[in-house]
Amino acid sequence: MTLTGQMMDQPLSISALIEYAEKYHGDTEIVSRRTEGDIHRYTYADAAVRSRQLASALQKNGVEPGTRLATLAWNGYRHLEIYYAVSGIGAICHTVNPRLFPEQIGWILNHAEDSHIFVDLTFLPLIEAVYASLTAKPTVVVLTDRAHMPDSSLDLVCYEELLAQGDSSGFEWPVLDEQTASSLCYTSGTTGNPKGVLYSHRSTVLHAWASCMPDVLNLSATDVILPVVPMFHVNAWGLPYAAAMVGAKLVFPGAGLDGPNLCELFSNEGVTLTAGVPTVWLAVLNYLAETGGNLGVLNRTVIGGSACPPSMIDALQDKYGVRVIHAWGMTEMSPIGTIGAPKARHVANDSFRPLQEKQGRPPYGVDMKIVDADGRDLPWDGKAYGDLWVRGPWICSGYYKPEKPDPHENGWFPTGDVATIDADGYMQIVDRSKDVVKSGGEWISSIELENIAMAHPAVAEAACIAARHEKWDERPLLIVIRKPGAVVDEAELLSHFEGKIAKWWLPDAVLFVDEIPHTATGKVQKLKLRERYGDYLITSQVTV
Repeated sequence: MTLTGQMMDQPLSISALIEYAEKYHGDTEIVSRRTEGDIHRYTYADAAVRSRQLASALQKNGVEPGTRLATLAWNGYRHLEIYYAVSGIGAICHTVNPRLFPEQIGWILNHAEDSHIFVDLTFLPLIEAVYASLTAKPTVVVLTDRAHMPDSSLDLVCYEELLAQGDSSGFEWPVLDEQTASSLCYTSGTTGNPKGVLYSHRSTVLHAWASCMPDVLNLSATDVILPVVPMFHVNAWGLPYAAAMVGAKLVFPGAGLDGPNLCELFSNEGVTLTAGVPTVWLAVLNYLAETGGNLGVLNRTVIGGSACPPSMIDALQDKYGVRVIHAWGMTEMSPIGTIGAPKARHVANDSFRPLQEKQGRPPYGVDMKIVDADGRDLPWDGKAYGDLWVRGPWICSGYYKPEKPDPHENGWFPTGDVATIDADGYMQIVDRSKDVVKSGGEWISSIELENIAMAHPAVAEAACIAARHEKWDERPLLIVIRKPGAVVDEAELLSHFEGKIAKWWLPDAVLFVDEIPHTATGKVQKLKLRERYGDYLITSQVTV
């Protein structure tokens, strides 16, 4: 006979995070660079009061459990209040990426059927452009006060006036089943329409808990966290929740994601941890090189979204003393999947640096494997590569209102990545399955070629694509942006690869360009590059 444990059954809920922060870390600061142009400061206690007040106001305005409410907003204190107020009453906080094409934004808002759109001043023109195409005609709330309300053809609501309708003192967070949906994020939709991932209170709290673990981000109340990764990109990788869980100071950069603004906040606010994609760090490192500046007391940064070039790891660690935490994940994974953390022997014999170039090992809560084309498990030897499958309590079981059947395989989620896993469980992305170069039936990693190219001192950015080839079907084509004032030609750059790869991996050509397109989340748009340059090796007649 199975016995049931005699422990309290208290559901995991997002509202409990802000309650905890208010009660035990109420005087800890939250600092925001506002779209109005100034710096705003208040505390977790203030944020908790205003979150309850907003929750009360939303209920008075007819928002019911399950209702979707969208945001198009930068990282800031008002956006944080929406995170907690909306999810806390059983509604769904739907963060929309404003960097998507207007047609995609309109499609997403219609697919989610949002009742409200909370929009920063910066993004109001986007909503004005797509509003006529929205079937639900959501209420548009501008995240500002009356003095800064803009003129518009739309009937706008002022956020601070909406907030004033609520009653924080008489409001109590409802008790929700922890499986209640809490937030909704859409993939970037690089192949077809974006797909919605619907998180739960349980998955969000567990993901935050994992983020705080020593071998993940090692967060504590002594940290000052600046999420460069936007709150509209997989909930800023869960940092707004994890920070409240430990009572860490939060610094929100608003729209100032450039080198000067970020470095000013790093220094002035004593930031100890930040997180963002490699393209952001390219801008920061270039700014530091130009100005001779520094990163203050910053001691670690999480880099994900795409593979971090080894040269970037070296620059941050060797020159600026900032430990790079290489990470990998997906919208479908909340997003943390793996983290580059050492084991005891790597510290003892100082052997971890080569492993940092891998995406890392999973924390408790994520299970993974690599399989061949028939779904058979492949060995963990660091050499065999196959399709990467994952599962766990914060990994999606299916998409929101899917257009076609979900891609799950016997309880596993196929990520679309090709990877290796070594005997210690460290995973390395070889490529996206759609980006790998298949030359004469053998695979070549575009990521490895990009990393080698990025290590050349004259290269600012590099992308490798599979270009069509008459004999080998596909061969690697390297597309490069030179650093300002740098001089390098094809022969010199290709010689840089000697001894680093098998000879047959060597790119067939190098194409120097002024710009490489990126997705809304900062990833290189390989699809656009293939469309533009895919026939380059056959015709060499492509317009640059």
